[in-house]
Amino acid sequence: MTWTYAPAPESAALAGLRPSYRPFIGGEFVDGHGESLTTVNPATEEPLAEVGTASDADVDAAVTAARTAQEKVWGPMSGTERAKYLFRIARVVAERARELAVLETLDNGKPIRETRDVDVPTASAHLFHHAGWADKLEHAGLGPAPAPLGVVGAVVPWNFPLLMAAWKIAPALATGNTIVLKPAETTPLSALVLAEIAADAGLPPGVLNVLPGDGAVGAALVGHGGLDKVAFTGSTEVGIQIQRRLAGTGRALTLELGGKAANIVYSDAALDQAVEGVVDGIFFNQGHVCCAGSRLLVQEPIAEEFLERLRERIAGLRVGDPLDKNTDVGAINSRAQLERIVDLAAAGDAEGAQRWTSPCALPERGLFFPPTVFTEVEQTMRIAREEIFGPVLSVLTFRTPDEAVAKATNTPYGLSAGVWTEKGSKALWTAQRLRAGVVWANTFNRFDPTAPFGGTGESGFGREGGRTGLQAYVR
Repeated sequence: MTWTYAPAPESAALAGLRPSYRPFIGGEFVDGHGESLTTVNPATEEPLAEVGTASDADVDAAVTAARTAQEKVWGPMSGTERAKYLFRIARVVAERARELAVLETLDNGKPIRETRDVDVPTASAHLFHHAGWADKLEHAGLGPAPAPLGVVGAVVPWNFPLLMAAWKIAPALATGNTIVLKPAETTPLSALVLAEIAADAGLPPGVLNVLPGDGAVGAALVGHGGLDKVAFTGSTEVGIQIQRRLAGTGRALTLELGGKAANIVYSDAALDQAVEGVVDGIFFNQGHVCCAGSRLLVQEPIAEEFLERLRERIAGLRVGDPLDKNTDVGAINSRAQLERIVDLAAAGDAEGAQRWTSPCALPERGLFFPPTVFTEVEQTMRIAREEIFGPVLSVLTFRTPDEAVAKATNTPYGLSAGVWTEKGSKALWTAQRLRAGVVWANTFNRFDPTAPFGGTGESGFGREGGRTGLQAYVR
């Protein structure tokens, strides 16, 4: 008997979509003076809502509002009082979790089971965690009297719109800074609802400002002379431009950029668990993850058996309607990103790698790409060196631990890595030699607000999360 899944769609009506959304400046939703954009559901390519965007004058107004709020209200406020606001916001995010999860799925294309079980709960957890720090900064090892930097300009990407917003907002506000947030052009909705939640929680005007728009708005924000710090998560190319622009200005900067993480599987690993970890490492969020385990390094004695199990597991992944609770892999966020994935996969073919594509069915419309595995990959190939940011896994083999480390670190990136082995000493030996900000052992893609996250090399610098992450927001 062949078992099939009955459709189990979440209701799109739960998102409470409105026809239009507007920038949030000085505690109010205002008409932006930029050209409005239409945000689109990647699963259907149908429009969701019109979104007003910011002009240079709106950027200036938001920074001015944030400066006033920081100097007159938020900065002088006690940590205990700041914590109360953050706790309120965290609680409301948790209370409106279902709405936010559906909204994020519609706007981003990621499966509802991920927005429901990962994005929204983790965003809420970051807000709760940093609320707890707000009145304890003197005991965080940041000096006897840590002071806020002032006004923070934050630019976040489209792969985790709500979660990345919370990663930036929570530590900034907990430490007494105010913030101007620029969400990604293709996924602005959850950040604007988060602003609404903050307003409902009574957050003083100007403490949080949200400016939708394209890259020009982000450029205007990070180049604004009224900022004291820029926090950016996104591509390495844009990160380099920002670093050049801020060089010599004296403004603080943290960058969380791209990656090409290696998942190392030793021959003594628990293979079924490792298969699950590798699948999660690359196909979680359609591979739209800067720390995705996009390179599998598997030890030669088990390579054939491991790849057989891996293909069997991947073939069972369901690709389709992101609102269906049975869906494992959702839609690619934009047509431009889908075209990049297609181009890089074609480069793998052209350079001689062997492509295997999941036999899964794809929806007839929308932006989808099937889970794909390339074997016989050489380190010089583009699919082994460039960040694809999609559901594409490149497989290499190794014979010795030294060779595994050498291949894993043969990249300009250094954000994350994974090690799979039954021997703790081997996991520690490997982790100590990998050049990566985060190394997971016998797991992957674990995000805890108490643990710092960040990279080295072309993956950026600075840490977010935990006590260490607070350092980036105080002086």
